[in-house]
Amino acid sequence: MNTLQAIVKRRSIRKFSDKPLTQEQLETLLKAAMFAPTARNCQEWEFVVVRDRAVLKRLMQAHPYAQMLSTADCAVVVCGNLSRETSAGYWPGDCAAATQNILLAATEMGLGSVWLGVYPTEERMSAIADVLALPQHVRPFNIIALGHPAETKEDVERFDPAKVHYEKW
Repeated sequence: MNTLQAIVKRRSIRKFSDKPLTQEQLETLLKAAMFAPTARNCQEWEFVVVRDRAVLKRLMQAHPYAQMLSTADCAVVVCGNLSRETSAGYWPGDCAAATQNILLAATEMGLGSVWLGVYPTEERMSAIADVLALPQHVRPFNIIALGHPAETKEDVERFDPAKVHYEKW
């Protein structure tokens, strides 16, 4: 599968089989994340990998739309380390780029994934930070549920030329 195929095939998978990811698969996904671009190359991301069922359950309680963690093999919580931020306000975009790399790499590897939004909802951010005992300068951006898919999704067409503007609006 090439990059464009992974972009078109990527879907939000919310049902997972009980087959675990290997450590090698997980490290491949994290390496993909760390090759994402960042503002001024500050790489202010941090990743918390959660496999413990009790902690996954606490994440489900902290996030109102995280029930798929009950069948996911693991979760990766993408965070921004504000102490490494060199350009104020860019950390969410940098974390989003790392997240997209994980999602696309998972698709290419035949794995399932779904992005669960945390930032900028302060209540979710605070609850996730508490569950993971994050230091004050580390802010949770999202949760990525990962595993082997137990569902398939249809291909969709999302290109809309009406949303493209050339030179000016």
